[in-house]
Amino acid sequence: MPKKKMPIAKLQKYYKDMLLIRRFEEKAGQLYGMGLIGGFCHLYIGQEAVVVGLEAAAIKGDKRITSYRDHGHMLACGMEAKGVMAELAGRGDGYSKGKGGSMHMFSKEKNFFGGHGIVGAQVPIGAGLAFSDKYKGTKSVTFTYFGDGAANQGQVYETYNMAMLWKLPVIFIIENNQYAMGTSVDRSTKSHSLWERGLAYGIKGEEVDGMDVLKVKDAGDRATAHCRKGNGPYILEIKTYRYRGHSMSDPARYRTREEVQKVRSERDPIENLRDILLTEKHLSEQEIKKIDVEIKDIVNDAAEFAKASPEPSVNELFTDIYLEV
Repeated sequence: MPKKKMPIAKLQKYYKDMLLIRRFEEKAGQLYGMGLIGGFCHLYIGQEAVVVGLEAAAIKGDKRITSYRDHGHMLACGMEAKGVMAELAGRGDGYSKGKGGSMHMFSKEKNFFGGHGIVGAQVPIGAGLAFSDKYKGTKSVTFTYFGDGAANQGQVYETYNMAMLWKLPVIFIIENNQYAMGTSVDRSTKSHSLWERGLAYGIKGEEVDGMDVLKVKDAGDRATAHCRKGNGPYILEIKTYRYRGHSMSDPARYRTREEVQKVRSERDPIENLRDILLTEKHLSEQEIKKIDVEIKDIVNDAAEFAKASPEPSVNELFTDIYLEV
């Protein structure tokens, strides 16, 4: 049976969404260098196809939770660039009123339950979110993201066990960008693959090319269908690659420039989709340039919005800490 062709409008949307993340992260890097963003700042450059492909498989009511490399996830699920950038800058108009910064912002409206700074800590929380949907009898799933470094954390396997025991509708997404904090996966992990560890708990899964947004979308469709049918969790090990260091303070001397450039020139997810759009005449060079200008305007507006946003009020110092009941 021939494979169903992807609608042109969707291809264009994937391109715009990935480009927005790329340009936003580049601007965030600039603002960090200017001292307008403080603390830790982990950029998502190179990994855009992962979250854009998976968000394309999501429906209303689905939830998502991730770690500290989270700006791309926020933008992909529909959070506004202005609010995200203001939060990065620690300003009052940010999504967490300037108190969460790069690593800890949330949006209840978009069902985005945070970046989390403790390695692997979001994994059991993601299972808890899925437990809520199981309890309520909804068809929603929870996308729970973590990295290849976090895949060696003990709480991940405790969560696998409980998630399968209770048949929770959670997709465990391992964003395997090859390097964790700075140690290659070949040096840190003996297993041939990371997703296959779930087989010990009876959890199905697969490995996915994370530099191809269409392949990620297809895998996301399979994973969500599995969960929505009540079959329990699913694991996606998505092979991707980050171009920048672990954080802005990381010079990334543990790999060569040639290695990074080779991935950029041969496997870049945005350039590859751009080539498809041009080759199949879905967009012209002029239309591509127009999209780039539009995206840059959105990002520049977000940066100016963040600069003009006020500092958090002193009155906010003790809010959002405890819930009064």
